[in-house]
Amino acid sequence: MNRAEALSIVQEFVQSENLRRHMYAVEAAMQFYAEKFGEDVETWGVTGLLHDFDWEIHPTLDQHPQAGVPILQERHVPEEIIRAIQSHAEHTGVPRTTRMEKALMACDEITGLITAVALVRPSRSLHDLTASSVKKKWKDRAFAAGANRGEIEQAALEFGVPLWEHVDNVILAMRRIAPELGLEGNPVEKPEN
Repeated sequence: MNRAEALSIVQEFVQSENLRRHMYAVEAAMQFYAEKFGEDVETWGVTGLLHDFDWEIHPTLDQHPQAGVPILQERHVPEEIIRAIQSHAEHTGVPRTTRMEKALMACDEITGLITAVALVRPSRSLHDLTASSVKKKWKDRAFAAGANRGEIEQAALEFGVPLWEHVDNVILAMRRIAPELGLEGNPVEKPEN
């Protein structure tokens, strides 16, 4: 399955721009890691792109992502991608055994936290965001409370990349597509002399 085919599935099932941006961010992070580890960049990217394709039609844990599996099968999505998508949700009981499955879990939640941190910065940009900025917000449990820090830590551990190195990597990956994520930033006005 190529990106164009995956994108047509996303366009069919995902109306929310924020959800699409999340999926693009996970796609970019997955591509980054595929390049880093010498894996198939398109397969990893498509996995990231499709991982939440059914969230709007199956918005509960008793449905997502398992209820989306038949849709993916009908569209001839490869089994390794479907399995990875199922494994990114603990409640499915599908264990993460491959590097790609572990990468998807590691890249999912962290992209949301990174996005949240970027959006509260004066620049609203990924270009001046660092892991240390994310670390400061990490300690504030009320900030982006939906980002499960324990899950993020555990996923990075399972993936085998130290947490703050992982955050740096995901920021770098997301910078590649900052305009598509709405995180290119605002022009900073220089004060007049």
